[in-house]
Amino acid sequence: MWDIVGLVAQTPHKTDQELKTAVIEELQYTPSIDETGVEVQVNDGTVTLSGEVASLPERLAAKHAAMRVGGVKNVTNKTSVRAPITSGVNDQDIAQAASQILAWAVDVPPNAVTAHVRDRKVTLSGEVTWEYQRNAAARAVMYLKGVTQISNEISLGSQPPTTDTKAAVEAAMRRNAMLNPRWITIDLDGSN
Repeated sequence: MWDIVGLVAQTPHKTDQELKTAVIEELQYTPSIDETGVEVQVNDGTVTLSGEVASLPERLAAKHAAMRVGGVKNVTNKTSVRAPITSGVNDQDIAQAASQILAWAVDVPPNAVTAHVRDRKVTLSGEVTWEYQRNAAARAVMYLKGVTQISNEISLGSQPPTTDTKAAVEAAMRRNAMLNPRWITIDLDGSN
């Protein structure tokens, strides 16, 4: 049953057991996840995932699958990525592949990000201008075989706002259909 309150549809409240069952089913029907390695616990609408998965993308997919379930308030992902025993890939191989893929990534600035690998854990460092570039670097190396963890330590370099920055931000807000610029005030710190 759905209740309509104003213009917002609200789903009926689910018990923790109902949420747990729904999350387990969602994991089972998500093809990129081997749900047999994932344990699900629910407490007051907060889902905790634990166990082992085969890769970082699978770990992320498990969290997204749990988040898709109606009634879930929050997801804590405590799953870990098991290191493949016989993959034949070592830290040096991962570092070399990471450097190569970062150099080829169109949304990561050239020579801005470096990857250091220790015990199959990749640490990204460097400086980029935009958050999407930080995310792109992490996404690029996430799919490398043998990677069990990524630490994104890339910093964002900011440029001081110019005199027309405020006008540009206000224009962007007017273009956005989801924002009402009358309710937002812009104040720049550090402008010329």
